[in-house]
Amino acid sequence: MERNKEKIKQKMDELYRLINYYDEKYYIEDNPVISDEEYDKLVHQLIELEQQYPEFARPDSPTKRVGGKPIEQFKTVVHEKPMLSIDNTYNEEEIKEFDNRLKRLLGRAVEYFCELKIDGVAVSLIYEQGILTVGATRGDGFRGDDVTENIRTVRDIPLSISYRGKLEVRGEVYMQKKDFERLNSEKIKNNEEPFANPRNATAGSLKLLDPREVSRRHLRFFAYGGFFEQNPPTQEEILKTLEEYGFPVNPHRRFARNIQEVIDFCHEWESKRNQLPYAIDGIVIKVNSLRDQEILGATSKSPRWMVAYKFPAEQATTIIKDVIVQVGRTGILTPVAILEPVHLAGTIVSRASLHNFDEIKRLDVRINDRVFVEKAGEIIPKVVKVIKDVRKGNEIIINPPKTCPVCGTPVTRDPDEVAYRCQNASCPAQIKERIIHFASRRAMNIQGLGEKIVNNLVDSNLVKDFADLYDLKPEQLEQIERMGEISSRKLVENIQASKNAPFANIIYALGIRHIGERASEVLAENFSDIDEIIRADEQKLASIAEIGPVAARSIREFFDNPANIELIKKLKKAGVSLKQTGPVEKKGKLSGMRFVITGTLKNFTREEMKTELKKLGARVSESVSKETDYLIVGENPGSKLEKARKLGVKTISEEEVLKMIKREI
Repeated sequence: MERNKEKIKQKMDELYRLINYYDEKYYIEDNPVISDEEYDKLVHQLIELEQQYPEFARPDSPTKRVGGKPIEQFKTVVHEKPMLSIDNTYNEEEIKEFDNRLKRLLGRAVEYFCELKIDGVAVSLIYEQGILTVGATRGDGFRGDDVTENIRTVRDIPLSISYRGKLEVRGEVYMQKKDFERLNSEKIKNNEEPFANPRNATAGSLKLLDPREVSRRHLRFFAYGGFFEQNPPTQEEILKTLEEYGFPVNPHRRFARNIQEVIDFCHEWESKRNQLPYAIDGIVIKVNSLRDQEILGATSKSPRWMVAYKFPAEQATTIIKDVIVQVGRTGILTPVAILEPVHLAGTIVSRASLHNFDEIKRLDVRINDRVFVEKAGEIIPKVVKVIKDVRKGNEIIINPPKTCPVCGTPVTRDPDEVAYRCQNASCPAQIKERIIHFASRRAMNIQGLGEKIVNNLVDSNLVKDFADLYDLKPEQLEQIERMGEISSRKLVENIQASKNAPFANIIYALGIRHIGERASEVLAENFSDIDEIIRADEQKLASIAEIGPVAARSIREFFDNPANIELIKKLKKAGVSLKQTGPVEKKGKLSGMRFVITGTLKNFTREEMKTELKKLGARVSESVSKETDYLIVGENPGSKLEKARKLGVKTISEEEVLKMIKREI
């Protein structure tokens, strides 16, 4: 038995060694030597062994990078040394003035060290006895958020190092451009607002409460400073030492003997910055000698020995030849300027975002105007200013369209928003994403109907809306790439089986704006079929608990659209059940009771517990309020428990809620 365990430990040690080696090759050296599939197999093998033999699991295991369970909230970390901000310079004269100021303070010439200013999020990493123990954001410079679990998912941050003294490493977490574009594509597909730039995406990712989701964001890291128990004498040597301990340090850095060499480095990277796979917005200029840094000290806001040279936002002037209106996957109408092609940020730009029609009005942009176009961190260029002095009188005012430019349906505008929308669920500009949503697991749950098949169905004109799915025949599907006789027949069977999906799922599948899963459940509890919802006026809808005026207005806009009523008729004709077919959940004995869950449950995941409670008519919320009836308390509860006690909300254990569930079944 002991011999077998020893073999298991040796196997796990070998997996630790291999995975760390492959991580270093991929994330530090940018030289992968194994496929993603092979790598994933090794990680999954190690996860299984750690679960079976937790006594052999290491605190610095690479499996921690996959991300653990969601956390309740971030704790506050007080920085031992303040993470001060950096003063900015914007031209050669200001850089030279910085140099002259230091010469006056020190009474002699200064040597500098120059580093690229990564456009990301500053963090502090604490290592004790060689193990990463804390990862924190900069926050206000004195206090930041404890994001250790999320930091562990950044694969080029070492979880353990050979240095055994206490060490603080500071650096920048960032997102590569390709990962930013991938993330935004996913957000657009999911009808979510995309991030403006990689920096915002990084900041948003680090503040997620679910480390597993952070792990999927592919964040990266560059170290730019460290506090050893005994520091090397220069900034240059600190970075070399950090590299020796396995930290990724940006290779594009330079020692400068004088300020002119600093300026040369700034100009060099101002012209080369677009060649990098990540965003930079300037150069950080530091006094190289740590002794001089100590003498110069800091103000209350920033060190005296360091400044940033900020690259100017890249701008060009050109003429707006036309403005077209694009219809997004969620029906939002976005005006886009068609430009006289101009060279900007290393590319030829012929289009620029105008964001929305309120922005057009604010800038007073017109067709034939000469404008400034800018790229400042954002991937998509934008119009930032009109040169009104050169107007010739032939400029054309841009007005919002009254109808959708794709399908001709009258557009609507929510008074609380700036966006104009097309509410036609059959609009060709939206149809692919609407079908994907309709078929999704939490909607009609049509297994086998993925994005590629939907794209082929629409592109082949086999379907023009999601109601057309129910008319598909196996022989039609066989014409699609990679669809054989058996898979075609199976997909048609799955489509037909979805006709009897629960009423709440059907409501959610329609893709009505502001109507998510919970709102769909509420509507299914209050109406017996789709016709009752169609007949309900806005006032009646708004009076329903958990619906409210915004969702009510959105429901009415959807069903007041004749094209959507035709879609409902097609679904009925196809035999889709648009009514409540089983007992309404609100009639359960837990009906009306509101539950909140905190901590880790032993026998269920949170989602499983929510499902069990909802089956009995209960409502499950994410936050504790006066309306909460019970707080279910698992292991390691968070701040919800304290709030529940303050509000007098009854707390129950997992065992107690299981008794309630069994009693009601």
